[in-house]
Amino acid sequence: MQAVEINGFGAPEVLRLAERPRPVAGAGELLIRVAASGVNRPDVLQRTGNYPVPPGASDIPGLEVAGTIESGDATALAEAGLQLGDRVCALVAGGGYAEWCVAPVGQCLPVPRGLDDVAAASLPETFFTVWSNVFDRGRLQSGETLLVQGGTSGIGVTAIQMAKARGATVIATAGSDEKCAACKALGADHAINYRTQDFVAAVADVTGGRGVDVILDMVAGGYVAREVDCLAEDGRLVIIAVQGGVKAEFNAGLVLRRRLTVTGSTLRPRPVAFKAAIARSLREHIWPLLESGAVKPVIHQVFAPAQAAEAHALMESNRHVGKLVLKWA
Repeated sequence: MQAVEINGFGAPEVLRLAERPRPVAGAGELLIRVAASGVNRPDVLQRTGNYPVPPGASDIPGLEVAGTIESGDATALAEAGLQLGDRVCALVAGGGYAEWCVAPVGQCLPVPRGLDDVAAASLPETFFTVWSNVFDRGRLQSGETLLVQGGTSGIGVTAIQMAKARGATVIATAGSDEKCAACKALGADHAINYRTQDFVAAVADVTGGRGVDVILDMVAGGYVAREVDCLAEDGRLVIIAVQGGVKAEFNAGLVLRRRLTVTGSTLRPRPVAFKAAIARSLREHIWPLLESGAVKPVIHQVFAPAQAAEAHALMESNRHVGKLVLKWA
């Protein structure tokens, strides 16, 4: 099969098309003929040598795919209500940038009605991540307020829509007025241009000084102290990436007085059972919203697999709004 591999850590140009053996599904797994592969920030980190592949995972990048079930564990398929030939999208620990990909059955979901393969391939990584962190760890409830840092990223556009659809007030940050407008178009109640505004002051202004209940943070570093200042009593800060650095100093007294929670997680190394539980929650709570159109995939650009380097360069430029996807012939 054809696959996009990393030919040594470095710039986007280290990505290249190559011939690889077609994988074989084992117990509890299925083999997907891939129609489209999502591109995500962790793929960039893996390419630069900053995100080691978990033990046992493919060294081929790619954490999400959509396509057709070609073979697999018959018992596991039956238990999941799936069969050969079904269209599915799947979260994988690696191997997504390829014509065939193996996925645990529990991490596969039927393609929502009305979505094509490109749209479906854009779902798993961000939807699993947002559900796990905003709704499970962050415990966001209807009527509460969520602050999304980086509202036009793949994670951001997903978090805005999911939180809004489930009854939350949403504040998003973005790096330009145009991106702020895009956040509002997706449902954000307020959008803050972090290049021209102090987001701490802006959050205080729009919440009447109360602060927000949950923050989804992909920056960390110096943002953490400012985010602690933004939290309401019993607020929860959830860190899912450290683009601004791994070290932070913050006012621990505020954490005590306001009973704050500072937490975080990574998804890729978690066990299949953990991810399968997220898949069940998504199918119950979010898939109906996708099928009704209340939540929509946001695709910025589609690339051929031979253009994977261009996709990575665009992601690193931060000029995109939403997801980048590779489409296989």
